[in-house]
Amino acid sequence: MCPQAKITQVISAVADNLFVRECLRETNISSEKNYSFIWFGKCELMLGIIGGTSLLFSTLPELKREVVNTPFGMTELLTGDIVILMRHQNGIPPHRINHRSNLAALALAGVDTIVSFGSTGSLKASIPPGSLVIPTDYLSMSDIPSIHDHAIEHVMPEISGDLARQLSRLVPAATLGGVYVQTRGPRIETIAEVQALAKIADIVGMTVASEATLACELGMDFCALCTVDNFAHGLGSDVLSYDHILTTSRTYRHRTEEILNTIILTLQ
Repeated sequence: MCPQAKITQVISAVADNLFVRECLRETNISSEKNYSFIWFGKCELMLGIIGGTSLLFSTLPELKREVVNTPFGMTELLTGDIVILMRHQNGIPPHRINHRSNLAALALAGVDTIVSFGSTGSLKASIPPGSLVIPTDYLSMSDIPSIHDHAIEHVMPEISGDLARQLSRLVPAATLGGVYVQTRGPRIETIAEVQALAKIADIVGMTVASEATLACELGMDFCALCTVDNFAHGLGSDVLSYDHILTTSRTYRHRTEEILNTIILTLQ
């Protein structure tokens, strides 16, 4: 089942739920026809890019801004031949990102393949700042959202191996393999947490695990390209802050922009 068909099922389930229907009525969303997309049985699929801090200073393709209404909220997308989602919309911190709305919006837009750019900290001395990592597995130390509020459905989460290998060929400077661990944020992890996490993972971030799981629930292939912005707390001498991460993003903006253009030209 394609992502558009899957999210249409979810919309139907939401509309059939009496409590949710009352909530929708309060926000002037009374039925499925009010959503930004209605699926008519034809799946038109495309590439989706999720960007965050690492894309803030890169030049993005000229695309149309569109606000997509989903059962879980509203999300702004950049749409055209591809779709770009900037996850920190209007400066939203990581622990308040509406991942369900974001991934549902991508599905409604017809996205079937997602490459997510994620900013991370390194948990290993062998992965210095400036590195690129394509993780092949993930875990989360915080709750991961689900679109399945109204039915029991178990999904086997994964990062698409085929897509990760394809991305590795496009970005040979990136290391293919490794485990991404997600923490809640927005605070940086403690030294004790870093020491514990380093035993089970290689890089740490705050968003990719949620995006990967929701993508699986919606039938979208998903992989991530993680930029390593710093050593995790206690592994380096830098004072970690959001400004520090922004500085790293600005430093590597041309590299990130070139990688983005390569991905778009090859995968769209």
